[in-house]
Amino acid sequence: MRWITRPGWPGNLLAMVAGALITLALAPFDIWPLAIVALLVFYLGLRDLTPRQALWRGWSYGFGLFGGGTSWIYVSIHTYGEAPVWLAVFLMVLFCASVAFFFALPAWIWARWIRRNEAPLADSLAFAALWFGQEMFRGWFLTGFPWLYSGYSQLDGPLKGLAPVGGMWLISFVLALSAALLCNLPRLRTRAPKLAAGIVLLLAPWVAGLALKNHAWTEPSGQPLTVAAMQGNVEQSMKWDPAALNAQLALYRDMTFTSKKADLIIWPETAVPVLKESVEGYLSVMGKFAADRDSALITGVPLREKGTHGEYRYYNAITVTGEGDGTYLKQKLVPFGEYVPLQDLLRGLIGFFNLPMSDFARGPSGQALLQAKGYEIAPFICYEVVYPEFAAGLAAQSDLLLTVSNDTWFGTSIGPLQHLQMAQMRALEAGRWMIRATNNGVSALIDPFGKITTTVPQFERAVMYGEVTPMQNLTPYLHWRSWPLIVLSLLLIGWAFFAGRMAKAV
Repeated sequence: MRWITRPGWPGNLLAMVAGALITLALAPFDIWPLAIVALLVFYLGLRDLTPRQALWRGWSYGFGLFGGGTSWIYVSIHTYGEAPVWLAVFLMVLFCASVAFFFALPAWIWARWIRRNEAPLADSLAFAALWFGQEMFRGWFLTGFPWLYSGYSQLDGPLKGLAPVGGMWLISFVLALSAALLCNLPRLRTRAPKLAAGIVLLLAPWVAGLALKNHAWTEPSGQPLTVAAMQGNVEQSMKWDPAALNAQLALYRDMTFTSKKADLIIWPETAVPVLKESVEGYLSVMGKFAADRDSALITGVPLREKGTHGEYRYYNAITVTGEGDGTYLKQKLVPFGEYVPLQDLLRGLIGFFNLPMSDFARGPSGQALLQAKGYEIAPFICYEVVYPEFAAGLAAQSDLLLTVSNDTWFGTSIGPLQHLQMAQMRALEAGRWMIRATNNGVSALIDPFGKITTTVPQFERAVMYGEVTPMQNLTPYLHWRSWPLIVLSLLLIGWAFFAGRMAKAV
């Protein structure tokens, strides 16, 4: 216990281990109680530190979290970015060390202005509010890195029922509150009214989560639609090789021609690895085939558009042909994967900074949804599905959710399974079916409760067949989004700040 609360390297090392425990609470391990253990150690470790000491304690937690949970970054840089081992390790460590400051700054703020050791209940509520705030900030600052949120640990846990109410954010808030209360309840043993209030605060969200676990917030808006999703399992080394283009086009054509009839035919992200304008004839043939089957074909394909000054801009896109219409341009781009910050300095240094897809432009906001078989489909290309607020905005307008991805960049790491878990949470938050089509897995159909109903093996060429049902009505989260929790958190943090100042003045 003393190592946790005291300054110095033993406490920082324990904080680093606690951060790494979050990885085990998430996919593919799913040991959800470890999320509470990790937050408990983190909260307890900040109790007696100065602001500067708290900063390094927070950084240690963040470094452990990202070091343990983002091993796929090394795979992307070394295996597919062609960087030598030493450089891939260095860049991964540099990345983890940098994003760890997302936890260092809130820890400093906590110790400097908000912590109230003399008021355990208020302290617990303020900690939960600040924890929610840092997760929100991390998903926004510099386009955000919304990965490894603690709330995902409850996809199959007791708090699952809270996701449609307040999103993954509410679950994270409750986990942080529970961890802090578990630390503070023993300090309330001699104060019965406050002890009773603390026990209610601790138990009520868990009871509510269990009670709402199977509650249906939405209902069908039409008959089930059959789906045939093509998982081509194309090697990343071949993906953008011009010599392999015709073979890839033939692959998806033949998989589609020989597949069972389905209402929706789905190809993954950049299944057509060449500009749309170059394959209009091919897409026209595929569209006629789909229309003859009374099907809509939805595929990932890059395209370019001429700007106002005559320059071309390139986009990662999804387009619909056959019994549907619409094209969607990706809005949330992956740093270095789809665009290169400071590209004039970095391009050419190593292959990782010169990947074939790393010069895309950001699609405009306010785009229309895709239409297929008379229904509105909210599209998410790869990384976009990990943004809760962004996804909720599109989902609220939709009957179905669709995400297409090329997780080949992650290799055999845990990255694709983490990515899948986040797609499951989006379906749960929205109360809508999610179709997930990927190049090499994990392709899946996910029901409105976040459960996978159909999948095909990872790293295999296969067609995934199943059914999805269009849904209507909004969950509370789609209706209100995170605003109630934002207001509550601001009030709690403001209360803790001013109450603390007044207590010191007295």
